[in-house]
Amino acid sequence: MAVVISLALIFGGHKQKHLKKVHHLLTLVVYPLHIVANTPLVISNWAIATFSTNSRLQDENTRLKQDNLKLQAQQQKLIAIENENMRLRDLLESSLKVKDRVLIAELIAVDLDPYIHQILINKGSNSGAFEGQPVLDANAVMGQVTNVTPYTSTVLMITDARHSLPVQILRTGQRAIAVGTGDIKRLHIPHLPNNADIQTGDLLVTSGLGGRFPPGYPVATVTDIKRVEGKPFIDIQATPNARLDHAREVLLVWTVDTPIPKQPEQVSQP
Repeated sequence: MAVVISLALIFGGHKQKHLKKVHHLLTLVVYPLHIVANTPLVISNWAIATFSTNSRLQDENTRLKQDNLKLQAQQQKLIAIENENMRLRDLLESSLKVKDRVLIAELIAVDLDPYIHQILINKGSNSGAFEGQPVLDANAVMGQVTNVTPYTSTVLMITDARHSLPVQILRTGQRAIAVGTGDIKRLHIPHLPNNADIQTGDLLVTSGLGGRFPPGYPVATVTDIKRVEGKPFIDIQATPNARLDHAREVLLVWTVDTPIPKQPEQVSQP
């Protein structure tokens, strides 16, 4: 009996070793089939992950572009605000130098006719503006008010061909007239005698004659002088000191002895 049991154990162990070899061989044969069978699932998972990543990257890229565009717009606004603050600071410094009363106004429209140099500002009779009132920028005289409504005023600039302004040469005190030429960068100074003491670079300022402009405000700088022998007058050209084609804010000026008209009282509605 013991012998039979021993033989059974020996045979069973041998059979078990044989089965392990067969299982190992089958595993080697089946493994490639398992890889092939799983390939579609692996590819599908990879494609889903890749698509999800690409979609997320595209969404993030779109969001970053939008944020960048918003930041650029904000930067442009900040630059505009900074420039406006600089202009207003220049106007404030200029107004402190002016002994007369002043009021800051904003330009709201420009005449599109190239032969008419006039602008529209946002201050009118309700703010005390009046016809003939001097208008300056931070550097020099720009022109004068020619028409007033309750809330706006039209300003004729000094370069308009219809405008003339009494001036004097700051260096010598010689009086003259600065006449508009229709060119935004040029004034004509007529009727100065051929022997007048005037030089390129001389500053022309308001003379105060005529009762419109207070004396001493800068107007233009002499840029070209032509003396023609036999002619009684010099041909003189000057460049306005005001930035006529760049100004966004202007100063309305009242002389010290000119009272500002009272604004109408506001009547509250019941």
